[in-house]
Amino acid sequence: MVDKTPEPGSEEAIRAYKTILSHVIDQRPSGMRQRLADALGKHRSFVTQISSPAYSIPIPSKHLPAIFSVCHFSPAERDQFLAAYHQAHPGKISVAAGMRKTRHVSLIVPDFGDDKQNAALDKAVNDFIQKITSITGKGGS
Repeated sequence: MVDKTPEPGSEEAIRAYKTILSHVIDQRPSGMRQRLADALGKHRSFVTQISSPAYSIPIPSKHLPAIFSVCHFSPAERDQFLAAYHQAHPGKISVAAGMRKTRHVSLIVPDFGDDKQNAALDKAVNDFIQKITSITGKGGS
Protein backbone atom coordinates (compact mmCIF):
# COMPACT_ATOMS: atom_id res chain seq x y z
CA MET A 1 0.00 0.00 0.00
CA VAL A 2 1.25 3.52 -0.81
CA ASP A 3 1.08 6.17 1.91
CA LYS A 4 -0.40 9.36 0.40
CA THR A 5 0.39 11.53 3.44
CA PRO A 6 2.84 14.23 2.36
CA GLU A 7 6.22 14.35 4.04
CA PRO A 8 6.58 17.09 6.69
CA GLY A 9 8.07 20.22 5.17
CA SER A 10 7.62 18.91 1.64
CA GLU A 11 6.33 21.13 -1.13
CA GLU A 12 3.20 18.98 -1.28
CA ALA A 13 2.52 19.46 2.46
CA ILE A 14 3.06 23.21 2.18
CA ARG A 15 0.88 23.37 -0.92
CA ALA A 16 -1.96 21.70 1.03
CA TYR A 17 -2.34 24.48 3.60
CA LYS A 18 -1.66 27.20 1.05
CA THR A 19 -4.52 25.82 -1.06
CA ILE A 20 -6.83 26.24 1.93
CA LEU A 21 -5.62 29.81 2.54
CA SER A 22 -5.95 30.67 -1.14
CA HIS A 23 -9.52 29.36 -1.18
CA VAL A 24 -10.43 31.35 1.96
CA ILE A 25 -8.98 34.56 0.48
CA ASP A 26 -10.79 33.99 -2.82
CA GLN A 27 -14.10 33.68 -0.94
CA ARG A 28 -13.65 37.03 0.79
CA PRO A 29 -14.35 40.52 -0.60
CA SER A 30 -11.85 42.08 -2.97
CA GLY A 31 -8.93 43.83 -1.34
CA MET A 32 -8.31 41.00 1.14
CA ARG A 33 -4.72 40.47 -0.01
CA GLN A 34 -3.95 44.17 0.50
CA ARG A 35 -5.58 44.19 3.96
CA LEU A 36 -3.53 41.13 4.87
CA ALA A 37 -0.35 42.77 3.58
CA ASP A 38 -1.10 45.84 5.69
CA ALA A 39 -1.73 43.73 8.80
CA LEU A 40 1.53 41.83 8.31
CA GLY A 41 3.51 44.98 7.53
CA LYS A 42 4.53 43.46 4.21
CA HIS A 43 4.07 44.13 0.52
CA ARG A 44 1.20 42.56 -1.40
CA SER A 45 3.72 40.40 -3.28
CA PHE A 46 4.63 38.73 0.03
CA VAL A 47 0.97 37.80 0.55
CA THR A 48 0.87 36.39 -2.97
CA GLN A 49 3.93 34.24 -2.21
CA ILE A 50 2.59 32.90 1.08
CA SER A 51 -0.94 32.32 -0.19
CA SER A 52 -0.26 30.79 -3.59
CA PRO A 53 0.22 27.01 -3.76
CA ALA A 54 2.48 27.66 -6.77
CA TYR A 55 5.18 28.99 -4.40
CA SER A 56 6.88 26.57 -2.01
CA ILE A 57 7.68 29.33 0.51
CA PRO A 58 6.22 28.28 3.88
CA ILE A 59 4.08 30.64 5.93
CA PRO A 60 5.92 31.73 9.09
CA SER A 61 3.92 30.65 12.15
CA LYS A 62 4.18 34.16 13.62
CA HIS A 63 1.87 35.38 10.83
CA LEU A 64 -0.92 32.89 11.54
CA PRO A 65 -2.81 35.00 14.11
CA ALA A 66 -3.02 37.95 11.71
CA ILE A 67 -4.02 35.69 8.83
CA PHE A 68 -6.84 34.11 10.85
CA SER A 69 -8.04 37.47 12.11
CA VAL A 70 -7.90 39.47 8.89
CA CYS A 71 -9.25 36.70 6.65
CA HIS A 72 -12.03 35.83 9.13
CA PHE A 73 -11.49 32.06 9.04
CA SER A 74 -14.51 30.07 10.16
CA PRO A 75 -13.77 27.53 12.92
CA ALA A 76 -13.94 24.72 10.34
CA GLU A 77 -11.58 26.53 7.95
CA ARG A 78 -9.17 27.25 10.79
CA ASP A 79 -9.20 23.63 11.97
CA GLN A 80 -8.63 22.36 8.42
CA PHE A 81 -5.80 24.86 7.86
CA LEU A 82 -4.12 24.06 11.20
CA ALA A 83 -4.29 20.31 10.53
CA ALA A 84 -2.58 20.82 7.16
CA TYR A 85 -0.08 23.28 8.69
CA HIS A 86 0.77 20.79 11.43
CA GLN A 87 1.29 18.09 8.82
CA ALA A 88 3.73 20.35 6.98
CA HIS A 89 5.46 21.74 10.07
CA PRO A 90 5.29 19.33 13.03
CA GLY A 91 6.30 21.03 16.25
CA LYS A 92 5.14 24.48 15.22
CA ILE A 93 1.53 23.67 16.03
CA SER A 94 2.08 24.58 19.68
CA VAL A 95 2.81 28.13 18.55
CA ALA A 96 -0.26 28.18 16.30
CA ALA A 97 -2.56 26.51 18.85
CA GLY A 98 -1.73 29.02 21.57
CA MET A 99 -2.41 32.06 19.44
CA ARG A 100 -4.13 35.02 20.94
CA LYS A 101 -6.96 36.79 19.25
CA THR A 102 -5.79 39.77 17.25
CA ARG A 103 -7.47 42.74 15.70
CA HIS A 104 -6.68 44.90 12.72
CA VAL A 105 -5.86 48.59 13.14
CA SER A 106 -5.48 50.91 10.16
CA LEU A 107 -3.28 53.99 10.20
CA ILE A 108 -3.04 56.88 7.80
CA VAL A 109 0.63 57.65 7.24
CA PRO A 110 2.42 59.88 4.76
CA ASP A 111 3.48 58.47 1.40
CA PHE A 112 7.12 59.39 1.01
CA GLY A 113 7.04 58.77 -2.72
CA ASP A 114 9.80 56.19 -2.30
CA ASP A 115 9.13 52.46 -1.92
CA LYS A 116 12.14 51.93 0.37
CA GLN A 117 11.16 54.74 2.72
CA ASN A 118 7.53 53.61 2.77
CA ALA A 119 8.59 50.03 3.53
CA ALA A 120 10.90 51.27 6.29
CA LEU A 121 8.05 53.20 7.91
CA ASP A 122 5.72 50.19 7.64
CA LYS A 123 8.35 47.95 9.24
CA ALA A 124 9.04 50.47 12.01
CA VAL A 125 5.35 50.72 12.90
CA ASN A 126 4.94 46.93 12.86
CA ASP A 127 8.10 46.42 14.95
CA PHE A 128 6.91 49.04 17.44
CA ILE A 129 3.54 47.33 17.88
CA GLN A 130 5.17 43.92 18.34
CA LYS A 131 7.65 45.32 20.88
CA ILE A 132 4.96 47.08 22.89
CA THR A 133 2.69 44.01 22.97
CA SER A 134 5.60 41.76 23.98
CA ILE A 135 6.56 44.14 26.81
CA THR A 136 3.03 44.09 28.21
CA GLY A 137 2.88 40.30 27.93
CA LYS A 138 -0.17 40.51 25.70
CA GLY A 139 1.58 39.76 22.42
CA GLY A 140 0.62 36.89 20.19
CA SER A 141 3.11 34.35 18.96
